[in-house]
Amino acid sequence: MRRVVAQARKELIQICRDWRTLVLALVLPLVLLLLMSVSLSLTVNNLPVIVQDFDDSPASRDFVDAIRASITLHVVSWPIDRQPEEALSSNTARAVLIIPVHFGRDMALGSSSPVQLLVDASDANTAKLTVGYANEITRAYNQRIAGNQGLALVQTAIRLWYNPGLSAKKFYGPGIFVLGLSMFPPLLAALAMAKESELKTILQVYVSSISAHEFLLGKILAFMVVALAECVLMLVLLFTYFGLGLAGDPTPFIVATLLYTFCVAAFGTMVGATIPSQVAAMQVVALGGFLLVFLLSGLIFPIENIPAGLRWISNFMWGRYYIEVVRDALLQGGGWPADWWKVTIIGIIGSVFYGTGWYSMRRMQLKA
Repeated sequence: MRRVVAQARKELIQICRDWRTLVLALVLPLVLLLLMSVSLSLTVNNLPVIVQDFDDSPASRDFVDAIRASITLHVVSWPIDRQPEEALSSNTARAVLIIPVHFGRDMALGSSSPVQLLVDASDANTAKLTVGYANEITRAYNQRIAGNQGLALVQTAIRLWYNPGLSAKKFYGPGIFVLGLSMFPPLLAALAMAKESELKTILQVYVSSISAHEFLLGKILAFMVVALAECVLMLVLLFTYFGLGLAGDPTPFIVATLLYTFCVAAFGTMVGATIPSQVAAMQVVALGGFLLVFLLSGLIFPIENIPAGLRWISNFMWGRYYIEVVRDALLQGGGWPADWWKVTIIGIIGSVFYGTGWYSMRRMQLKA
């Protein structure tokens, strides 16, 4: 154990002496957490919409006022004699609402009057949101003008749990927190290990009495300390700026965090041990620690939405299980009954990484 601690101490001293590496390890995760949480959002506001009112009656103006009252749709001016397709093609608006002639007369007679909504569907998600918001506004308008005659016999009372304000920051924050831990500690570990091979300083380790287990555990322990320091800084940001807090029993989160720091440090060490090139090792970590975790771990969209041909890969993504643990700890509070198997899988994946790294370094223990 003394050799493991000495190896970890040597790595930490090297990191602290290089201030650029220290900035990469501690500051960039905070920048990533802030930038991505601000740029990613689940809600859409101020979508530009054009209204062409060919009736210009009190009823049609009342309907247009209902559109204007929405914080989601923003009515912009457009000449009534110009084609609505020009507004969509010029990106002046994302949708065009066309109110036909005799709209007011149909409302007065109590008959239905079709209203056309042209939506720019080049962005499919925004188009779906636009259609949904327009339907909600129309439904509320119909209920208001119908009065008691439109009273539904069954009414739904909706209560939002865990994130009542539908804050995008509270949803994306835990995921970006995991992404930061998945990127930077393994990157530093991989570069440190690959550098040993490129500079041939690994030969000094080979001729020493330190074993492969002690050498790898010392490296992993050092970058676990770096990962835990990142974790503390990002948690402070989550608890203050993001308004999150521990929702239940914190022990699953603590145990999972320790295992996950071991997992990502072992991943970077394994990559650096098997690929003796800093450039190649960095590319592998970028693929596994960033791209796959970003796309296949449920950070952006549910795993169920991933095509079946790729969905199976998410079962092997260590970030997927830790994201679920972090979201449970900070939002839901399910505790051990909900998280024990995820914590176990994180530990298993970390052990596989460590075993693979040891296998590539096992010649250190061969006797002359």
